Amino acid sequence: MKKYLVTLLLSASSISALAAPKVVVSIVPIHSLVAGVMEGVGVPELLLKGVNSEHQGSYSPQQISDMGHADLVFIIGDNLEVKLGEISGSEAVNGKEFVKLNLAPDILTHRIRKGGNWEVDSDEPAAGNNADPHVWLDPENAKAMTKAIAAALDQVDAPHALTYDANALKQIAALDQLEKDIAVAITPVKDKPFIVFHDAYQYFERRFGMHAVGSISDYSATPPSAQRLEEIHSKVKSTQAACVFKEPQFSDAAVIAVTEGSAAKLGVLDPVGAKLTPGKDAYAQLLRDVTKNLTDCLGG
Repeated sequence: MKKYLVTLLLSASSISALAAPKVVVSIVPIHSLVAGVMEGVGVPELLLKGVNSEHQGSYSPQQISDMGHADLVFIIGDNLEVKLGEISGSEAVNGKEFVKLNLAPDILTHRIRKGGNWEVDSDEPAAGNNADPHVWLDPENAKAMTKAIAAALDQVDAPHALTYDANALKQIAALDQLEKDIAVAITPVKDKPFIVFHDAYQYFERRFGMHAVGSISDYSATPPSAQRLEEIHSKVKSTQAACVFKEPQFSDAAVIAVTEGSAAKLGVLDPVGAKLTPGKDAYAQLLRDVTKNLTDCLGG
């Protein structure tokens, strides 16, 4: 009888594992949030791996096929993963509509900033193609996305809904603490001016009161024109920017050009955590790395 019960329990465990939904996620930060909600049930698949731009990532025929056969595909939205936005709902993915987390309830959005100097700006929320798509860099938005992820998983996998919901609550509590820790760490350098490679950090800046004064490239990481490089070079000097930050996904040439003849130091920021180990801890590590790289450079 005991042997029978052990066999039955093992069989039930195998069925549970097989019943886990197939979930595909575009970039490391939201893959981390999804992995946290799915902990104990299954492991999501990550599409964009290694040092690749979130805007310009390309996907293999096998990855596209995997998306078409997945139960859920999570992306940020059409304005970030442009190629994924184009194939969402198309014949290429069997008509599957991807879950776009920039549309999740309670997501706070900001308008795309115009020009490298951001002279024309607005505090009004924006939506669709007018919204800056880097929403995950505000931990308040990560909380909203966590709720939306759990809700989507509950719909496709009701037997595991209690697990998803419990994991989501645990993740939101951890995000609360992460936000508090970052706010303390950032305080000594929050008023120091700096320039970033591409305009990806608005959500982090606004949440924690940072003093970014420009970007070499725009929100989409389009290569900067000669005029824009000249404008930012002048901005570095006129604002006495303490640091200019490059990114591992792009050439350093533009950063070197705009800092020439200035006292600005070079730092590194990565909005997607390209070199992080994917998994449930990657989101928190990403924001900690951004915080440390900002404070190390600006506070040096």
